[in-house]
Amino acid sequence: MEFSIKSGNPEKQRKDCVVVGVFEARKLSAAAEALDRVSDGYLGNILRAGDLDGKPGSTLLLHSVPGVSAGRVLLVGLGKERELNERAYRQALRAAIKALGSLDVGDIATFLAEVPVKKRDVSWRVAQLVEVAEDSVYRFDRFKSKPAHSKKGIAKLQVHVPQRADVAAGEDGLKQGQALASGVSFAKDLGNLAPNYCTPTYLAEQAKALVKSHGLQVEVLEQADLEKLGMGSFLGVTKGSVQPPKLIVLQHKKGRKNQKPVVLVGKGITFDTGGISLKPGADMDEMKYDMCGAASVLGTFKTIAELGLPLNVVGIIPTCENMPDGNATRPGDVLTSMSGQTIEVLNTDAEGRLILCDALTYAERFEPQAVVDIATLTGACVIALGHHASGLFSNKDSLAEELLEAGNEAQDRAWHLPLWDDYQGQLDSNFADIANIGGRAGGSITAACFLSRFAKKYDWAHLDIAGTAWKSGKEKGATGRPVPLLTEFLKQRAGK
Repeated sequence: MEFSIKSGNPEKQRKDCVVVGVFEARKLSAAAEALDRVSDGYLGNILRAGDLDGKPGSTLLLHSVPGVSAGRVLLVGLGKERELNERAYRQALRAAIKALGSLDVGDIATFLAEVPVKKRDVSWRVAQLVEVAEDSVYRFDRFKSKPAHSKKGIAKLQVHVPQRADVAAGEDGLKQGQALASGVSFAKDLGNLAPNYCTPTYLAEQAKALVKSHGLQVEVLEQADLEKLGMGSFLGVTKGSVQPPKLIVLQHKKGRKNQKPVVLVGKGITFDTGGISLKPGADMDEMKYDMCGAASVLGTFKTIAELGLPLNVVGIIPTCENMPDGNATRPGDVLTSMSGQTIEVLNTDAEGRLILCDALTYAERFEPQAVVDIATLTGACVIALGHHASGLFSNKDSLAEELLEAGNEAQDRAWHLPLWDDYQGQLDSNFADIANIGGRAGGSITAACFLSRFAKKYDWAHLDIAGTAWKSGKEKGATGRPVPLLTEFLKQRAGK
């Protein structure tokens, strides 16, 4: 989709379609009023007839409106004018893009970014429009023998801002929106790939490709390197797979030379059978999404590179498969982590924490200002929070507040859960320093407690995205979350 920013009159746009907003109580937006004037009250008559109530997400397509140069006019409901907030605005945007997607229209002018939204400027409104538009048209059909490419839909989207003086802010919003949409789409593509394609080696190749296209730095540690580092916990997970493990280390160096980096650690289990503690067969195909933490780190790096974010950021991605065979780690085995702590494996399906703990220890060498790990870690988090919010744990309340604020700002929300010492006793082991599970009660919390034992030398937070990284059912697919949250968090850290 091709975007452009302009300030102009809606009635003069020679486009396939012009998009304007309508509030409840038959109230027209400024652009809609302009169309109503040149059409001798045509739009007002439509509203008085009750054809559109103006509720958020409602739409009405009009053809050949008198006095209007465009072939069609799409009216989009915005709800109550005084209550137009971020959620209602995004709802209206999604409805507009959905309605346009089914039409044989290629060149569109939208005036929705002109509509005031509470506490939001032009740049934010344009960025949201671009993000929603790109998300709405996203398709993953790489493996379709005959991809269902429709000739219908939007080819060019001209986004109008209120005044010429707003064009620069609109251009900034366009840049922000496109960069985020690019990172989110990249994360979705990686998540949606079949696991026989998206292997640890493939993820490493994608990281190297980012280096060439976006000016990042990368180092890929192989199995021999992991053995030298003493990553016995990570290596214990990969023993049952023929796919070699990788530790991918990305660096975005755009901050001051002496600035300590923010480190993002992404769980990269490219397929999770559960190992010897085998998962049930139903829906096991969705375990290709167990690398969405890694995908979100790669997507975030693509976004911040395109933005040229003035910050030093390190991405650490431990990636492997969790498979059962004669060499696989067994329940009852004891592994020695890079930190020297020993771990009794009571369930091989609690493997994410086993690769993350060594990556968290590895992060110490960067002397980070903060570390955030992202993982599809526990089904317990899905039970606790459903599919709306990611679970958030931290050993530093101020860091947790930053992430919560970033999630609210990005409409990619998280919820702060406790990390009290009261839960640590559930991880006691008779035979090692720590067990890798703590029982069913508080499963997402004890998983975070496990990780916290390897993150004592820096400010650390853990995002459990098991309920938010992908959708099941008819709309099955990766969501690209939490790339928006992470991007906003890093922007705030960079002072942007």
